[in-house]
Amino acid sequence: MKSLRDLEKAAAFYKNTVGLTRAPLSPPHAVVFDTQPTFAVRDPTPGVDLESGQLGLGVALWLHDPEAVALHQTVAESGVTILQEPFEGPFGMTFVFQDPDGYAVTVHDRATRS
Repeated sequence: MKSLRDLEKAAAFYKNTVGLTRAPLSPPHAVVFDTQPTFAVRDPTPGVDLESGQLGLGVALWLHDPEAVALHQTVAESGVTILQEPFEGPFGMTFVFQDPDGYAVTVHDRATRS
């Protein structure tokens, strides 16, 4: 789960631009998406100041999407900042984008489990 500045804006981004499906239930102050493993966005926990430093420092967000190249085209056409164009990596075609809160999200098309 990652903290962010505007929960509904981030939830809409991950639903409408990235194409994730919201889970039917979410805890208060969070939006859970129907993914495996679970991915969620939430309001900051008490005492967390998101303006105090670089967002996501030390956090790696990776999503598997068998259609990573198509997703790259979708997010790029939506005006999302692409931090790394698609490349062939150890997990197949991979690219990195920046979400509305500045977090780097890596997407790859090869499943990591057999």
